Amino acid sequence: MFSRMKPELLVELYDVARLMRTRFDRWARDYGLTRAQGIILARLARQPGMTQNEMAGLCEVEPITIGRLVDRLEARGLLERRLDPADRRIRRLHLLPAAEPILKAIQSYKAELFQELAQDLDEATVELVTNALLKMKIRLTTEPPARIAAAGE
Repeated sequence: MFSRMKPELLVELYDVARLMRTRFDRWARDYGLTRAQGIILARLARQPGMTQNEMAGLCEVEPITIGRLVDRLEARGLLERRLDPADRRIRRLHLLPAAEPILKAIQSYKAELFQELAQDLDEATVELVTNALLKMKIRLTTEPPARIAAAGE
């Protein structure tokens, strides 16, 4: 399998992801957002009621970092923290109506970017690449089996 795969694949994946992040950073500035704030809004649109700790795990940052980002989004009236009905020590994040235009703009931006990236690709190629990336993602997110210690280790 590896003999068919060029080692440059990993470099190309990294470069494409980096370029997409950079481009989104520029786009987000027009809305007075950072990429991280845009990610928080988009994730909350898909999973309302997340805690800051859950969001920190998904964004791969410390909870204090998410706290500061949420403070800024809350100050802009885009989201709010609500007490968890089961545990009043926990605050859950919920979008406010003012976030809707930004979320629509994010969706529009994503659609435009996809059109740009896939303009020279046929549907079968897009499906093949998507499925390959999903398989890679599953492999990276699945815990490998615990290493069994050999005798004497």
